[in-house]
Amino acid sequence: MGNVAPGRLGHEIEIRAVTEEELHDWDRAIARGFLRPHNDSGIDWRRLLFEPGRCLGAFDASDDGRCVATFRSFDTELTVPGGAGLPVNAITAVTVTATHRRRGLLTAMMDRDLAAARERGSAAAILIAAEYNIYGRYGFGPATQAQGLRISLPVSGGLRADLPLPDGGRIDFVSMAELRKLGSELHERWRRGQPGAIGRTEPWWRIHTGDITLPGFDWKEPFAALHRDADGQVTGLVTYTVNDEWDGNVPNCTLTVLDHLALDRPTANALWQLVFSVDWVRTVLVENLGADDPLPLLLKDPRGVKPADEVGDFTWLRLLDVPAAFAARSYPAPGRLVLEVTDPAGYATGRWALESAADGTGRCAPTTEEPELALGAARLAELYLGSGNATRLAAAGLLTELRPGAAATADLLLRTPQQAWNPDGF
Repeated sequence: MGNVAPGRLGHEIEIRAVTEEELHDWDRAIARGFLRPHNDSGIDWRRLLFEPGRCLGAFDASDDGRCVATFRSFDTELTVPGGAGLPVNAITAVTVTATHRRRGLLTAMMDRDLAAARERGSAAAILIAAEYNIYGRYGFGPATQAQGLRISLPVSGGLRADLPLPDGGRIDFVSMAELRKLGSELHERWRRGQPGAIGRTEPWWRIHTGDITLPGFDWKEPFAALHRDADGQVTGLVTYTVNDEWDGNVPNCTLTVLDHLALDRPTANALWQLVFSVDWVRTVLVENLGADDPLPLLLKDPRGVKPADEVGDFTWLRLLDVPAAFAARSYPAPGRLVLEVTDPAGYATGRWALESAADGTGRCAPTTEEPELALGAARLAELYLGSGNATRLAAAGLLTELRPGAAATADLLLRTPQQAWNPDGF
């Protein structure tokens, strides 16, 4: 059975799971919703990702049953502070056609999907918000930050000479087939140590290495290099492209870093050393880097670094099972705080005692004690991975201290030595 939403003119719009036979119409609706020309069908890509029941569509009977809104979700793991993998529901492909806005279609699809996700055992849901003001009303808050950096090689002077490098090992360029295999194995190890990271599926690797293409998205084969340690184990990778730009007969090329993963600091330094030594390059553009990554401090002159376009919130999170989520992560110090959480959808509503022990474990359990901090579900989600700042949110009037100093207590309990970061769109 599908959800039925009343149309503005009294017509009925049915929201239901899309069948594989309907993927072509659904694909066209996605292109329309994201304002992209539908020059060619992306049906092969849609079929590769298709899971029965996880692709939703709104179909307007008054318009020949045309698909006018889309929604997809899939299961993945989110690395939380301490390295555990939290089962989450990842939401993507959310569109509503311009002719059918303000009819509750997104709300109906979101409600249906979140209820199903909670039933499956997902402790949270995640998405990347194209517009800031949409998803807070569904309990999502910005949980990871991303920064883009534009680095002038002439001004920065390149990397410092005193950086630690691996003892032995080597860097080799690899083919796209090698990157798919060895890169995916490396990423599985890397993401366990990075709060905010999510899994990369086989289709992710296929589309990012050109094994399959999606119409409307230009793909250019990047340079791909892997670092192996002295024992031959892969410990890092970097992928990048270089444009071909000259000022007369003087090279003025920009190298764009697409992916940079390393299991340890010396490996990361060795890969950056490769990036900053490419001939003809005058500018290094890093599209997405962790907000606390030390790269600017690795340079001889950090004033050579400027923010790029991509700076700000990236992954948004919504808690569906508060006890399970807070039990999964680790904590930097022992402490206790009573929270009063409001959530119109009910998943996080209640009075909760957040407690952490000296061994780093913690829990969040219902309580009847007097609350010390009052906040909405979106703000709780923003704080969950440790990148949010309760004191700052209190100063902005986005949460309320019922006990003086309660926001500072929340920051002490939830802070992390490494900020949450997710390098991957989905």
